[in-house]
Amino acid sequence: MEYKRLGRTGLKVSELCLGTMTFGWTSDEKNAYEVFDAAFAAGVNFIDTADVYSRWAPGNPGGVAETYIGKWMQTKPRDQIVLATKARGRMWDGPNGEGLSRVHIMKAIDDSLRRLQTDYVDLYQCHHPDETTPLEETLRALDDLVRVGKVRYIGLSNFPAWQVTRALWLADKYNLAPVVSVQPHYNLVWRAEFERELQPLCALEGIGVIPYSPLQGGFLTGKYRKGAAMPQVARGVGNDRMSRFINEERNMILLDKMNEIARTHDKTLSQVALAWMLANPVVTSPIIGANNVAQLNELLGVIDFRLDGNEKQVLDDLTAWQLA
Repeated sequence: MEYKRLGRTGLKVSELCLGTMTFGWTSDEKNAYEVFDAAFAAGVNFIDTADVYSRWAPGNPGGVAETYIGKWMQTKPRDQIVLATKARGRMWDGPNGEGLSRVHIMKAIDDSLRRLQTDYVDLYQCHHPDETTPLEETLRALDDLVRVGKVRYIGLSNFPAWQVTRALWLADKYNLAPVVSVQPHYNLVWRAEFERELQPLCALEGIGVIPYSPLQGGFLTGKYRKGAAMPQVARGVGNDRMSRFINEERNMILLDKMNEIARTHDKTLSQVALAWMLANPVVTSPIIGANNVAQLNELLGVIDFRLDGNEKQVLDDLTAWQLA
C-alpha cells in the first residue's frame, strides 16, 4: 500500500479509501466488521462515511455506518486511522435538521462523534452545498471546530469549482481553516464534471481529491451489459442512469478495451478502472466500497498494478468525447 499526502497537509492517507455507504443498506453489521478488518490489515488507513448513511434504507434512521465504525474502532489504535465523515443531509426533524448552518453543524458533529465513539474526526466534509446558508457562516463554524480540536481538517464534497474557489478565498481573507480536499463524482464514464474545472483548480491549489463512485455504481465492473437482464441488486433494477450507460455504444467499446487490458495483466475490469484513476497525479485516494471481504479483496488487487502510458492513453482517448 502506498500513502499520499492529503493535499498540502502533512497527513498521510492510503491510496485507497474505504467507503461505507452500503453498510446498513446492502451490507449488514457482521460483513461491515469483516471488511473493516480486512482493509485495515491490507494497509488501508483511510475510512470515509457520512451521518446520513444509510438513511434511505427501510428502517434506517441514519448514522448506522458511523455506529458500526465507532464499535469497530474500539479494537484498533485510533491514531492509525484517518477518519472522514460528512454533514449536510437531514438528520432530525424541524427546519434546522439539515443544511450547513452553524446550528446544524454544531449538533451534527457532536452526534457523529458520539456514534463514532471518538473525540475528533480527521476530516469533516460538507456533503453538498447549502444554498440557504452563507458560505462564510459554514466556514466559520468549521473553523471553530478545528480550533477546539473536534476536527483536524475540513473538506468539501459535491461542490462545483466556483464554490470551492470562493471557500478558499474566504478562508484566506478571514484567516479560517482552509479547505484541504474535495470529494467529486469521478470515473472513466463520468469525467467532465471533475476534469473541466475542478481538476485544474485542485492541481493549482494543491487540494486533495477523494473521488467517489470510481466504478460508477458497478457499471465499470462489467456486470451490466447491453441486452442482458439487469442484475437483481439495489442499484441495478430500475436505475435509469445505469440504463443510459448500457445503451451508449461508446461505453460498450470501452468495456471491451478494458477487458483486453485486464486479460493482458491477469486483472479484472474493476482493477483496470481503479488503475486508470490512480494514474491521475491529481487524485489522492479513490473511495472503494465493498459489501463483503471477497469484493474488497478484488479491489485491493489494484495495489500492485499500474497501467502503462499507452494503456492509459487508449482509455483516455476512448472516453474523451465526454469532454467535448
